[in-house]
Formats: sequence, structure tokens, C-alpha cells
Amino acid sequence: MTIPLLAYPPSSQNQRVAGYEVPSDETPRRYSLEDATDQSTINELIWAAYRQVFSEHVLLQSSRQLHLESQLSNRTISVRDFIRGLAKSDVFRKLVVETNSNYRIVELALKRLLGRAPYNKDEELAWSIRIATDGWQRFVDTLIDSDEYTQNFGDNTVPYQRRRYKDRPFNLVTPRYSDYWRDKLESSRYKWGDIRNFLDMARSVTITPVQFRAVSTANVSIPDTTRSDRPAVPASINPTATFPLR
Repeated sequence: MTIPLLAYPPSSQNQRVAGYEVPSDETPRRYSLEDATDQSTINELIWAAYRQVFSEHVLLQSSRQLHLESQLSNRTISVRDFIRGLAKSDVFRKLVVETNSNYRIVELALKRLLGRAPYNKDEELAWSIRIATDGWQRFVDTLIDSDEYTQNFGDNTVPYQRRRYKDRPFNLVTPRYSDYWRDKLESSRYKWGDIRNFLDMARSVTITPVQFRAVSTANVSIPDTTRSDRPAVPASINPTATFPLR
């Protein structure tokens, strides 16, 4: 049985009130499939979706989801489903979900999928419980199919940071993983000259003790090496011998 979502008060944030700021370079650009008239504009929309969901300045070739790109280029899926596929991909799970706690995942998901920061700790707690009970896949569906997503982005608009007039972009202030994961990676990184390197090497050495076996000589036949015959003529190997030779 799914635990119902805990109630949390939606505090006032920038995106919840109307703005009167003059558009500038800080104003997020909207990418919509309705405005895409050729393949080049569709490619710009695809890369904007990658930047929004993966929050990476440089996207590796191995992270691309070519089957989703092909479906979006042919307009067989909507931008909403393209965002859904990116968030559910194995690459996103490996890079983001598996390297963060549930509280951190909630923060990243709200910023990248809904374009806003969590209202408060109560919302992070409520959604983290939902992730623990339903899993990441259903959590993504809940956000993307929500009324908030539909009202702000609809089916054909790439999510963006709403009303960014004060804070820096989310991808600059919210890296992929938090400081505790960075500390874990740093502690496991090999450091030249670290005393722990010698200790690890010493612990890895396997010492095999010598096994002594008692041997009985009762049944061992020792040959007689004494000579019964003696040489008739004494000889010497010393060339300066004083006794006569026969």
C-alpha cells in the first residue's frame, strides 16, 4: 500500500508570483517543439533538454539516448515524454540517483523537472518518503504528470528555471552529487606518498607459515661408505714432501 504524500505548506518563492523584471541574459530561454521548424531547431531543443535534465555543460557521447532523440525528431513523442525518458534512463540513475540520498534526489528532481527549488524541508521529507515507497520511476511520473508541470511547461516545452532574477542557475549551485559523496571519492582516491598506501600493501600480503613435518629414520637404509681396502703405496699430493716414494 502506498503511503499518502505528507502535507507541506508551499512557501512563497519567486516563481509563484508575477514578475516585472526586464528580460536580459539572465532570463531563461524557452525551447518549444511548436517553434521548431527544421531539424536544427529540434537539435537545439534536444540539447537544451539534456542540459536541463543532466545539468552537464559537456555531454558525453555515451550519455546520449539516441532512440529518444529519433522519436522526438520524428515527433512520435512529446517533449514531456522525452524529459521523462531522460530522467528514467540508466545513465541518469547511475550519475544522479545512485550517488545521492533521497533528500538530495528530491532537490535535484524538483529543480530539473519542475524548474524550482523545494519549498522547505517538509516537502523534501514528503517526497523522499514517496521515493522510498514507490521508487524512482513512479516518482518521475508523479512530477511530470503533475498539474504544476502541465501548467508551466505543457507537452512541448523543455523545463527551465522559472524566474531566475536573483540566484545563479541551478546547474552551477547544485552539482551532480553533494559534498559527502565528493569526500567519499576523495578518500578512496590513490594519493602518492600516503602512509595508508603502505598499510594497505602490508595488509594485502599473505604470509604462509612454514609447515614442519616429522620424519622417522627407522626404515631408512643408510649405506656404509667406509673403505675396506687401503692403498699399498702411500702417496702425497704435496710436491715438497720429504718422505721417499716407493
